[in-house]
Amino acid sequence: MQFGRYYEEFEVGAVYRHWPGKTVTEYDDHLFCLLTMNHHPLHMDAHYAATASQFKRNVVVGNYIYSLLLGMSVPDVSGKAIANLEVESLRHVAPTFHGDTIYGETTVLDKRESGSKPDRGVVSVETRGYNQDGTMVCVFRRKVMVPKREYAEAAVPDGVDPERPSFPEPR
Repeated sequence: MQFGRYYEEFEVGAVYRHWPGKTVTEYDDHLFCLLTMNHHPLHMDAHYAATASQFKRNVVVGNYIYSLLLGMSVPDVSGKAIANLEVESLRHVAPTFHGDTIYGETTVLDKRESGSKPDRGVVSVETRGYNQDGTMVCVFRRKVMVPKREYAEAAVPDGVDPERPSFPEPR
């Protein structure tokens, strides 16, 4: 199974559809809120959300949706990354609710070789997240530094792939 891409494998305009999707549960949302100390009642208090918000129910915290989509994109985009350089933009364009299923896709916007190190390049991508109805809920752009294949393969001693380490034989 491929995990990430080398610089040469990215093509401007390519679209990677990330699979599987993830159904967001109340537990997922509350745990993320608690771990990140975001105790806003819109996310944590069903009575508050029902009586004081326009949606009349809890809204999933946006940073969880962003994190979920970022994670979904790793096998297709940044699995071989040297560094995630920046998030250029992040927009939450529609609310997500408990029980929604999130799907993601990423488009390669641009790529350029590094100006200072010949063994790598920078790839710009846009990731979009959709719910089960096809409504876009989140979109963000980021830049990822990835290795070039020839340099990465030359650095692997004796053909051992550092992404798939060998394990001792069972006794």
